Formats: sequence, structure tokens, C-alpha cells
Amino acid sequence: MSSLMVLALGIAGMCFGWFVYSRYVARHIYQLDPDFVTPAHSLNDGVDYVPTNRYVLWGHHFTSVAGAAPIVGPAIAVYWGWLPAVLWVTIGTVFFAGVHDFGALWASSRHQGKSMGSLSEEVIGTRTRKLFMVVIFLVLLMVNAVFGVIIANSLVNTPGAVFPAWAAIAVALVVGQLLNRKLIGLGLLTIIGVVALYGSIFIGSNMPLALPDHLLGMEPRPAWIVILFVYAAIASMLPVWALLQPRDYINGIQLALGLLLLYGAVVVAMPDLSAPMLNDRLTEDAPSIVPLLFVTIACGAVSGFHGIVASGTSSKQLDRETDARFVGYLGAIGEGSLALITIIAVSGATMAATLDEWHSLYDHFGAGGAGAFVEGGAQLIHQSWGMSLDFGKTLLAVMLVLFAGTTMDSGVRLQRYIIQEWGDIYKLPLLHNNVLATLIAVGACLLVAFGAGGSSGQGGMIIWPLFGSTNQILASLTLLVLSVYLHKLGRPAWVTLIPMLLVLVMAFLAALIKLKDFYDDGNWLLVAIDAAVIVTTVLVILEAIAALRHWKEAKKAGLGFG
Repeated sequence: MSSLMVLALGIAGMCFGWFVYSRYVARHIYQLDPDFVTPAHSLNDGVDYVPTNRYVLWGHHFTSVAGAAPIVGPAIAVYWGWLPAVLWVTIGTVFFAGVHDFGALWASSRHQGKSMGSLSEEVIGTRTRKLFMVVIFLVLLMVNAVFGVIIANSLVNTPGAVFPAWAAIAVALVVGQLLNRKLIGLGLLTIIGVVALYGSIFIGSNMPLALPDHLLGMEPRPAWIVILFVYAAIASMLPVWALLQPRDYINGIQLALGLLLLYGAVVVAMPDLSAPMLNDRLTEDAPSIVPLLFVTIACGAVSGFHGIVASGTSSKQLDRETDARFVGYLGAIGEGSLALITIIAVSGATMAATLDEWHSLYDHFGAGGAGAFVEGGAQLIHQSWGMSLDFGKTLLAVMLVLFAGTTMDSGVRLQRYIIQEWGDIYKLPLLHNNVLATLIAVGACLLVAFGAGGSSGQGGMIIWPLFGSTNQILASLTLLVLSVYLHKLGRPAWVTLIPMLLVLVMAFLAALIKLKDFYDDGNWLLVAIDAAVIVTTVLVILEAIAALRHWKEAKKAGLGFG
């Protein structure tokens, strides 16, 4: 089948989501108010709460939630065939992710920029908040620990990405200062920033860099992990306008240009899909497509991590409530677009000329991943635009590193917020200190990286098999909070309730399957974490049911809901 037709159908679905469905949700469900004073104004502190241009905020939100997951997940899920992956990405983006991300941003903005964990206390109850925070912290721990490994591996495997990855930070610092001081307009700054970034990619492809074989007694991979977390700690304590916003904005523009390059390449080359529509050569030990498809492709369809970002950093920078649709829903569409082009890149004839050749690459579940995207995408760019393969690989590797890096920036900042919220819950004022909270956050990630993984620093990969189900359980819990909140406001809750039920069932089944696998393998660490997540989820759902019953009784007694 022609990849162009698949691309057109996917884009048509997302256009429906943006132009029709999101407008309906904004007007009739979330009922956005242009006169509502957002916490970015009412709590403006110049550090975390800062009113931000919606285009800049979209760049921050988009690149923070994107990371490497919308590339890795779809590139692996194609193993079952390209059709299920395309359907879940398209339907998930329009009816699941867009509503989830948009809703978390809106609800948090309505409650002083509180995280979904903190918001759950007001909507459901105090015990729910404590349980919710455990799941959020685990997801952040997994994301930060693993993305540190992914970036380190990319910098070692693609030395050409080293220079542009760090040059992007210098560019962002300059752009942040110029933008904050209003010395140059956003349009000119965008051009300067993007030209500087692409110039650094050209330099990097011709000037590969690498760490020495041993740095402070460590090999390159663990050394990079330490360096990355030192950077993330510093970056997470800087005001958002100084580095986070400009870095994410420039990266967002770079991603948009990268997507145009890849989408344009499909239009120019129009390659057929060599991957099967439905794979009939699955290995005997391959997992079942239901429910594993729905947790393998999380980012790019729906992801609980997005709710953490939307209610953690993005809601504190929302200039006007009506910007929530642009930032939240359009951010989800951007990520869905990345997932869609990833599926085409790893399924097309540019990567594998024949069906048999494709099967030789995807000979087991777990094959593919980021490497397949870089290879397939570079081949597509090379054949369509005539760019060298080395430049194409460097370009896509830098895209991957910058996504993961911005996610780490936001992830460590969000972990700090969670730790500071624990300070409120358990009356520990010391945890309010930014430096101490950041050190605890980074220390927990490094403890996982080196405590579980030894000197290699790969410990995050040990707990990564839990991410898919835990992340989707978190998405269902966020949708649950939104559903209860809408119900209490007297508004239709089906837009969040239906996605919540499907995601919850799939994620819960996946968690149970993983629990059995971990038990059979004797992996007691993962058994304990998985069991804790499952029990926590059940308790949160029971709390929500009890809260709704209590609210209905209060309503009959004439008491309102604030």
C-alpha cells in the first residue's frame, strides 16, 4: 500500500480532531473563559509562574511531552503490522490524548496551577492525592532515569550529535535573554535560533566528538549519564524563561521543520509500505496485541506523563485560558504526527525493500526502536531530498536527543514539584527548598541508574518494562479525576469517561500480564513495584466512587461543589 495514502488518512483524522472535535470540547465541555485570570498572572513569581506567549508555551509543552517515546513505541509496535499502529495513533490522538492533555492543562489552570496529584485531593479526597503522588513519582523516576540512558547511548553511538546537542543549550540561553529583555521580536529570534541550530547540526555531522575512554574512572556511557543529570539539576532550578522556554521553543520549531522534511519526503518519494498490514509471522513468544499495543504506543496516542507536564509546568505559564486548546490539544496532535511518520519511516521500502527483508529486521517483538527510525528516516530523506545519509542520521539523532533532553529538563523540575508537595502533605518545610528538593530528585534517578544497574549506569532500563502499563494507568487516573470534576460541575463527562475506561482496562490487564512475567522470571523488584501500582490504582478508583456517592448525598442536602 502507498505510504502517501496512509499519511493522508492519518492527517485527515487529526485535522478533524483540531478543527471540529477540540472546538466542541473547548466550547461545550471545558467552557474556556477568555477573561479568567490564569495562575501565571495571579501567582507570577518570575521563576515557575510566568505568563508566556502561546507559541513559545506550545514549543515547551510539545517537546517536553514528546521525548523519545513517540518514536520508540510506534517503531516497536509495527511488529504487529502497520495498520493497528496507525489506527491507535490516529484515534488515540484525536479522542484520547487531545482531551487528556487539554483537560489536565485546563483543570490545573483553574486550580492555581496545581498538579493532577494535588488537584485530586480537591476533586476526590486527601487519601487519593497521596496515592496519586506515588504513581506520578514512579513515572517521573522511570522517565528521567531511562531518558538519561537513551541520550547517553545516542551521544556515544552518534558522535556527530554531541556538538549540536550542547550548542542548542547555548543558543537557548541567548534567545531566552533576548526574548525576556524584549530586545528582538519573536519572529526574528525564531529565524536566528533555528539557523544557529541547523548550523550546529551541519558542524556536528562533520566534526564528531566523543568523551575519552575513561573520565573520572567511568566509561563514556555512565559519564554522560552523570553529566546529563548535573545539567538537568541546574536547568531545573533556573527561571523557566532563561532556558526551559527558549530551548523547548527552538526545539519545537526544529521538530516542526523535521516533520515537514519527513512528510515532504513521503510526498516526493511516495514509497510503498514493505511492512505487512497485519503481521502473520509472529514468534511463539510474542505478546498479544491486546492489551500490549495500547501500552507499547503510549506517547503518540495517550500518555499519563503528558498530564504531569500539562499540570506541572505548562499550566503555570498559560497566559490566557483560551490558549489551553492550542497548547494542550495541538501539542497532542504534534506528537501524534511524529508517531505517524515514525510508523511510515520504519515500514516503508526505503528501509526494507521487500517484505522478507522487513521480516528479517523485525524478527521478534522489541526489534526496531529509535535506531530503526533514524535509519529509515535518513534513507527517506536521502532518497527524496538528496541529502547525505550521514547528515540525515545526525539530523534525526539530534532530534531524538533534543526531545529526550527537554523531557529530562522538565522531568527533573516536575520531580522537584512533587517532592515539595510532599513537604506540604507531611509537614516537612525543609523539602520546600529548591536546591534540596532538586538534589533528592536527581539522587533518586542516579540511585536507580547506578544502584540497580551498577557501574554501567543502565539501571533505568531494568525498571523500564513497567513504564508502559504504569504510564497508561496514570493517564486513566488523570481522566478519572477530570471525569469526576466535570460530573460535579454538571457538565457532560463522557468525553473523558469513555477514554478512561478503555485505557484503564488495557493498562490494568497489561500490568497483570507483566506481574505474572516478572514473577515467573523471579524479578522481585519489578514484582513489588508492579503490585504497588496495581493496588494503588484500585484504591484510587474506590476513593473516586466513594467521593461521587458523598457528593450526591451532599447535593441532595443542598450543599454545593466549589
